[in-house]
Amino acid sequence: MSRDEELERLKAQRMAELQARQQQQGGAEQQRAAAEAEAQKQSLMRRLLTPEARQRLANIKMVRPEFGQQLEAELIQIAQGGRVPLPISDDQLKRLLAGIEGQQKKRDISIRRV
Repeated sequence: MSRDEELERLKAQRMAELQARQQQQGGAEQQRAAAEAEAQKQSLMRRLLTPEARQRLANIKMVRPEFGQQLEAELIQIAQGGRVPLPISDDQLKRLLAGIEGQQKKRDISIRRV
């Protein structure tokens, strides 16, 4: 192998190492940002919900994670809109859940044959 070929190989290897390091740092930054956003959301939930309501939300998230995330987003919108008094009690959360479940049941699909 000539010196030029070896030099090019070393340059390519160094470039690959730098790119890998940058990707790792980018992934770490994304993870940090996601963890920070989750911490902010949990802090907001502590202010929005009573302990009993937070426990109910945690139970819902364990059973149906997507629905729990949707519910958190709706709770934040409701609180920002000032539509309910804060903090939201467990009974109020149950009523909100009943309303959401009722909306989802209305989306039944019916097929008509022609």
